[in-house]
Amino acid sequence: QVQLVESGGGLVQAGGSLRLSCAASVRTFRSYALGWFRQAPGKEREFVCAISRDGGRTVYADSAKGRFTISRDNAKNTVYLQMNSLKPEDTAVYYCAADPAYSPTQALGITLGEYDYWGQGTQVTVSS
Repeated sequence: QVQLVESGGGLVQAGGSLRLSCAASVRTFRSYALGWFRQAPGKEREFVCAISRDGGRTVYADSAKGRFTISRDNAKNTVYLQMNSLKPEDTAVYYCAADPAYSPTQALGITLGEYDYWGQGTQVTVSS
């Protein structure tokens, strides 16, 4: 069983930055691809970005490209989401997720169903 705990959310003004962290309680952390998703009020949960096991591959939603950066530290069992130039439309609960079935021969998952484990989420609110 994988437990994921997000932190780092909060209230920030438009144009500001936040760094989210997600710590995993699993010995085999480096064997999982990891992703960040978000869910705004009244909307479906959507993909933000993902990173491969060794951090060598990443993929971003168009809304995140150029502003967000995903990274991981396998020694610390932690994945990060650096968010810059935040906009009010980035307001959402942000979730990290782990994909144990990822293989380097396939594309990183961008759909909810490809991830088996989820954190409880952390709220990000961007004021205008």
